[in-house]
Amino acid sequence: MDSIKKILGIVWILMAAVVAYYGLTEFGIPKIMSDKQEDHVFGWIILTILMPIIVGGLVVFGWYSFTGEYSEEHI
Repeated sequence: MDSIKKILGIVWILMAAVVAYYGLTEFGIPKIMSDKQEDHVFGWIILTILMPIIVGGLVVFGWYSFTGEYSEEHI
């Protein structure tokens, strides 16, 4: 079971990279460069608030899973 947790930890970290790339290229930067005011607000909210929370959470969860923090030995 611990080997599955380590593999899924890598998957979570890779998912964080994909979410960061997709969030920047599809939601963040194009919305900031738009001419509409509501797009500017949405783009800045995505870049400054949501992206760090989402990507940071995925990376931390993946790292803890990869390093074995959720194994039975740590309890």
